[in-house]
Amino acid sequence: MREPESTRDLSRQAFGRWGEDLAARHYRHAGFEILDRNWRCRHGEIDLVVRRGRLVVFCEVKTRRTAAYGGARSAVDARKQHRIRRLAATWLADHDIGPVDVRFDVAAITGVRLEVIESAF
Repeated sequence: MREPESTRDLSRQAFGRWGEDLAARHYRHAGFEILDRNWRCRHGEIDLVVRRGRLVVFCEVKTRRTAAYGGARSAVDARKQHRIRRLAATWLADHDIGPVDVRFDVAAITGVRLEVIESAF
């Protein structure tokens, strides 16, 4: 018997939230300050914005229960990268944080394994 669609959606959301928590914890342990989580504007959403000194990292978090249909890392294609860059420019314009260096990371979680790809694009 299949579980109801709404139950699957909640389970997927909870797993995604867990993955974002895992990635945020990784950055905090690496000395970063969490500036924003799930920041939204009309163009989309940025999962994590973190900062350490002059470095601001925009991180896309992708979670997959298994790699059966491709790992989490493969989900950030060129179109998604372009959108994240545009969102990052909007975020920076909306926040007066002075001159910074910018990096784009992908936090890929497959099962319970976290892989942070720094400077992914």
